[in-house]
Amino acid sequence: MNNKTLSILSYVTIIGWIIAFVKSKDTTPKSDLVVYHLKQGFGIFLLTFAVNIALSIVLAVVPSLYFLSFVGYAFLILWIFGIINAANEQKRPIPVIGKMFEDKFDFIN
Repeated sequence: MNNKTLSILSYVTIIGWIIAFVKSKDTTPKSDLVVYHLKQGFGIFLLTFAVNIALSIVLAVVPSLYFLSFVGYAFLILWIFGIINAANEQKRPIPVIGKMFEDKFDFIN
């Protein structure tokens, strides 16, 4: 797989991320583009997972806050921005939340 494909694959579910992670370990030299998008993809996955758990607890306790369930659409839009950046082979962070993940997840290097 080429770097562009691995970058896009790092956003497509956690299984796609694992495949991209394993395939990127096999490549020499390391691609900065793939590592960058692996970090961004893993970060948005973790953040979405945590927010969904928190929202499900809040909505179970206070059902009148049902409108908070629309937060998932915001994450969908951010996820699409990440895929577009990967497809264009750009190392740009995901809007709003991407800067948080740039220097995290050292195990990906």
